Amino acid sequence: MQARTLDHLRIDGERLWDSLMQLARIGATPKGGVCRLALTDLDRQARELVAHWGREAGLQVRVDRIGNLFMRREGRDPGRAPVIAGSHIDTQPTGGKFDGNYGVLAALEVVRTLDEHRVQTEAPIEVVSWTNEEGSRFVPVMMGSGVFAGAIALEQAYAARDLDGHSVREELERIGWLGEAAPGGFPVGAYFEAHIEQGPVLEAQQEVIGAVLGTLGVRWFDCTVTGMECHAGPTPMDMRRDAMQGAAALIQEVVALARRHGPNGRGTVGMVQVFPNSRNVIPGQVKFSIDLRNDSDAALEAMAAQMHESAARLAQAAGLRVALEPVSSYPAQPFDPQCVAAVERAAQQLGHPCRRMISGAGHDAVYMARLAPTGMIFVPCRDGVSHNELEDARPEHLRAGCDVLLRVVLERAGLAGAR
Repeated sequence: MQARTLDHLRIDGERLWDSLMQLARIGATPKGGVCRLALTDLDRQARELVAHWGREAGLQVRVDRIGNLFMRREGRDPGRAPVIAGSHIDTQPTGGKFDGNYGVLAALEVVRTLDEHRVQTEAPIEVVSWTNEEGSRFVPVMMGSGVFAGAIALEQAYAARDLDGHSVREELERIGWLGEAAPGGFPVGAYFEAHIEQGPVLEAQQEVIGAVLGTLGVRWFDCTVTGMECHAGPTPMDMRRDAMQGAAALIQEVVALARRHGPNGRGTVGMVQVFPNSRNVIPGQVKFSIDLRNDSDAALEAMAAQMHESAARLAQAAGLRVALEPVSSYPAQPFDPQCVAAVERAAQQLGHPCRRMISGAGHDAVYMARLAPTGMIFVPCRDGVSHNELEDARPEHLRAGCDVLLRVVLERAGLAGAR
């Protein structure tokens, strides 16, 4: 294909939007969002739909032992390492239509467009949908890509259980998505992931494309504060071992830590369980999650150390037991400078305003960046809202991000000419 023709190559924005809306019907919520947790029956239905679309596009479909779905478009040189693009299709309990789903279907739209225009690449192109990126049902997060990259042991992933006691392996078998291929084990030429920003910056700055420099590092902990449950009436205030009051103090410290380690410090408590959870009983135990993030590994280590120090001080002062259990951890991850530059270059060629930015969220690209040159493409989401049923994005922005993805994938895969 001549360069002049390539300059006019565009994806089908209506087809991309229609695919997103069809996928969003699986697990649709009354508020317009999606609840499709990993390895549920709804996840199985969504996987089957995406795989069906892949087969319709002539792609070779395979599933590995952690349930990652790969769909391959062969290149002129099948011996070359593939360029992989994708994301995930599992959601939060109150998730939206675009988080993760956009990255998978944008990658599928790229190969559909190449087929329509009879474009052959030198290297193969693979569309991937990773298992359990969200971590809503099973911990750790980004499980499928982590196993693929060798950062999470397969048996560790299999052993993870949800709140009802079901394991990852059991659920993969139950829904029929325990594949035969060994995760990883082959070279990757490059990895790209298109994604909504999940924040307000692009929309506020009226920019269309984010060229992502990298992601914040993350430390997740489960904190358990143990005191003693007693009657709320007869027990004097100075004679209580109130686990809730201790937990509340530590929760405030999580926020204070993030503010002390700005501007990219983040501290969040998103899940709390109280025992016995009765109106007139002093709580005897409180369990809650701690999510610490920063773009500097040194700052993140300092935040984690200070969290441990605060927990130890509280335990001694209040007569409580405080346990901090590490759950998930990964360092700040820079992306490949050439991939970042390719995103910027494609945005400029297409006439889209673009800015360099850091991702505050974790993505499968974090683990893929350990294996291969990696880049991410952000597009705006309305009001910066994500992990919420109100999550929304404009069709023209999704189309723009997919057009950028098309260009960077072609640049890496190499153009072999018209078929």
